[in-house]
Amino acid sequence: MATTQNEDEARVARLTANLEKVENLSKRLTAALAHRKDADPALSGPGQDVYMKAATAYVAEMMQNPSKLIENQVSYWGKTLKHYVDAQHVLLKGEIKAPADPTPKDRRFSNPLWEEHPFFNYLKQQYMLNSEMISNTVDGLEHMDPADKKRVEYFTRQIVDMLAPTNFLGTNPDALERAVATDGESLVAGLENLVRDIEANQGDLLITLADKQAFKVGENIATTPGSVVYRNKMMEIIQYSPTTETVHEIPLLIFPPWINKFYIMDLKPQNSLIKWVVDQGFTLFIISWVNPDYTYADVGMDDYIRDGYLRAMAEARRICGTKQVNAVGYCIAGTTLSLTLGHLAKAGDDTVKSATFFTTLTDFSDQGEVGVFLSDDFIDGIERQVATDGILDKTFMSRTFSFLRSNDLIYQPAIKSYMMGEAPPAFDLLFWNGDGTNLPAKMSIEYLRGLCQTDGLARGVFPVFGEPVHLADIKTPICAIACETDHIAAWKSSFNGIKQFGSTDKTFIMAQSGHIAGIISPPSKQKYGHYTNDTPMTTPESFLEGATFHKESWWPRWGAWLAKQSGEMVPARAPGGSENPVLAPAPGTYVGATPQEKSASAEA
Repeated sequence: MATTQNEDEARVARLTANLEKVENLSKRLTAALAHRKDADPALSGPGQDVYMKAATAYVAEMMQNPSKLIENQVSYWGKTLKHYVDAQHVLLKGEIKAPADPTPKDRRFSNPLWEEHPFFNYLKQQYMLNSEMISNTVDGLEHMDPADKKRVEYFTRQIVDMLAPTNFLGTNPDALERAVATDGESLVAGLENLVRDIEANQGDLLITLADKQAFKVGENIATTPGSVVYRNKMMEIIQYSPTTETVHEIPLLIFPPWINKFYIMDLKPQNSLIKWVVDQGFTLFIISWVNPDYTYADVGMDDYIRDGYLRAMAEARRICGTKQVNAVGYCIAGTTLSLTLGHLAKAGDDTVKSATFFTTLTDFSDQGEVGVFLSDDFIDGIERQVATDGILDKTFMSRTFSFLRSNDLIYQPAIKSYMMGEAPPAFDLLFWNGDGTNLPAKMSIEYLRGLCQTDGLARGVFPVFGEPVHLADIKTPICAIACETDHIAAWKSSFNGIKQFGSTDKTFIMAQSGHIAGIISPPSKQKYGHYTNDTPMTTPESFLEGATFHKESWWPRWGAWLAKQSGEMVPARAPGGSENPVLAPAPGTYVGATPQEKSASAEA
């Protein structure tokens, strides 16, 4: 008995000590929140008109078709009441167990207590019934503009997901079990994680998805050998060291999106697209974009094209002694590559031998899932905010994309980190995902207004250097890879844009998976396949209906296509040259902090 008493006393002492730590951490939390920078309210949620339109549509539905709403309500009441009666019946029998559970499986409720314990199961079933009723109600709103209804459905789902019982400590059995088992230590660790994240983001909450200490760019991530061979205020050009004795004559130039860092294509040797391309015998250049600060406020799309695309093409041609390059654009960089091609076509310039587009939108008439953030309420708020800051802060971009997959990228990581006290995983993809970049103020608004909102490129009105460009003018051979479950650049929208190019040589590939995993799909993994269809492009539906599925990665298919565009084999080229001396080893210097942060670090 003495041993048991001693153990109990020790546990009480640990619990008391942990509660004291919670009190101290709470003070740190308050101090961290005080540093939060004021931001335009529009960046935190949709305008009130969304809710007014939903309410108006509901009233209209109630007046014009009351039977449908009544049926939905009565069905909900019946299911809710039946569940209550079933739960009471089991308890009256003296059984400590849950009644039958007909709700669908949901991985948020994987703990056995959600199925077995009467309290937790009751919460789960009632939540699922409520979710079903709300979803059915919103789905039944017929007197709404389709775009408005899409936004109402999205933000309703966000509210429903946010209110899941798993997101609250008192109704999360995993978190409660961990707190008891650790005498409250998991709660202390969770609060420490929360405070750390808020302190790291100057008062804003941005969940750390990966262990930031587990990776160092250039040491155990982004390690393919290469050299920086050119640098200006917009970019560094990295030329990779050859691994073959001979290479294709025409070099390949990859433009990654400047929303994130380029090394998504070079996470580690096993899944590095960069290493794979070099190993196939191509001279490869890639752009590492600057991470802009407020001094870049007036940098626009023309600056990216002039000082990025056109300059990089000129440098790659000079280093390799060729008249042409093959170019690749990924996401927003693919959209800008099409703008560049339109400009070159207007000028009669055939610098680009062929162009490849990864998950690229050029037709924004269907904005996909991300379209819920492209209405005036958000864009007006962004415009006001960037006018003050000079940049669109990376925190906003990261949060926006995370909310497109809120359960996977917000709530589940928050539960593990803040409720369970777990350390973030050492996961390279999530490390990269958290390594975002800012966007210049002018460029952000030009892109959001001129391309996303008004579909200026597909309509032939978006200007490059003052003159509108047209997709139909682009005659360059094209290969486009879109991804089946892409929530940022929907494959059907990508298809519809590529179809409008004037090229007679067009190859369209639909890869399995999403915006990142569908592109970073190495042949060695054999995880995701792809679809092809050799008939002329008509509609996305007809493409898929007549498509052939290939279970292997699309990389070798693209490599074979690219080889045909790349000329004869020549001796391998070492990075740089007499006019382009090596400035730094890959991955270069721009992959790190903003110019302002580097300056501050140097002064310190």
